[in-house]
Amino acid sequence: MNERDSGANCTFCAIVEHREPALRVFESSGILAFLPLAPAAFGHTLVIPKRHVGDVWDISKAEMSSVMEVSLVIARAIKESISPDGLNLINSSGAAATQTVPHFHVHLMPRWEGDPMGGIWPESPDWEEGDLLSMANMIRAKIEG
Repeated sequence: MNERDSGANCTFCAIVEHREPALRVFESSGILAFLPLAPAAFGHTLVIPKRHVGDVWDISKAEMSSVMEVSLVIARAIKESISPDGLNLINSSGAAATQTVPHFHVHLMPRWEGDPMGGIWPESPDWEEGDLLSMANMIRAKIEG
């Protein structure tokens, strides 16, 4: 594990440890939810495990469960407090997926009709049925072990 992966220079670990400021909206022994300093939308909230976890491939089932439980609480609070038209729940793992902070996090992104975020899905290529079947089989094989 290199220093970047250890959390030593991690912005989110610094927030957890009160070395960096954050607008905290929820905190438990293992989970923290806060507003980013440069939110992409009104109500944009991040939910993180307090323990340094690099990405989705490193998080434990228990931590993921806790992150998702808190995300549900926060999502409902966002709906009741600011009444968005919708909400995106987003995780980006790895540079190719636009992860910029190497600490697992979930974005709760309130959305309104016609907001500047626009659509998040590119136009899908026309996959052949055999390609889709192959993808499903490869994933299923890894799950079934």
